[in-house]
Amino acid sequence: MTFFDAVAAEIRKTATLPATMVALAVTVLGPVAITLINAIGVRAALRSGRSELTAYTSPVDAVFSAVPIGTVGAVVLGVVAVSGEYTANSARIGGGRQITTTLTAIPNRLGVLAAKAVTVALLVAVAALVVIPASLALASGIVGADAPPAPEGVLSRAVGAGIYWLLTALIALAVTVFTRNGIVPIIVLVVNSSLVSVSVLLSHLTPLARFLPDLAGMSMFAGDLLAFDDALAPVTGGLVMATWTAGLLALAGAVFLRRDA
Repeated sequence: MTFFDAVAAEIRKTATLPATMVALAVTVLGPVAITLINAIGVRAALRSGRSELTAYTSPVDAVFSAVPIGTVGAVVLGVVAVSGEYTANSARIGGGRQITTTLTAIPNRLGVLAAKAVTVALLVAVAALVVIPASLALASGIVGADAPPAPEGVLSRAVGAGIYWLLTALIALAVTVFTRNGIVPIIVLVVNSSLVSVSVLLSHLTPLARFLPDLAGMSMFAGDLLAFDDALAPVTGGLVMATWTAGLLALAGAVFLRRDA
């Protein structure tokens, strides 16, 4: 089996998982719904002449402030691509795990992991290509003529948001290789990315926190929405997050090679 065959098989396998459909729904519908709410609030504040009621007056910021909810779906996609392999099948069909069948069909373990990473990256990239432009169009349409001039760098921020989702999903995949269970990665990564960010809390204690992967990656799209000082430049932040991702994937590959299935 070639690598392209392995990727095609992983896409078919991942696409049939119920959790994948839930993750894609969160990635697509979550940011759109939050953008809608944000944009309506911005329009109301601008039309009433009370712009101080909102944290921002730009429809662009209404979109990028909704990006973290899409991160939840990206995390779930990265997790289920691996955790599904270790979930026990029904006792009626032997109670085995999918990982045994996968490694029988594709003995090259690094090839399996690479195929999973490519599959997750493709799914997240497609979702980002749909969601972010649609959200920008929605916010601009709702705020309409009341909107201030669009800030510079909208395209680069949109690309950065997509890259942030993609790298977050790959980090989730790597962490799940270590745990072989989806519960811990989902709880830790979802809570950190959407509810209480440990990294943001640490940023109030030490400037080194800006080099953590999530805070570094946020600089690619957040702009003035970042709630801490001394944030990295967008390109630097992207490189830092990419380095974290590459390191975790390399470590996950080493663990996957050496550990029993």
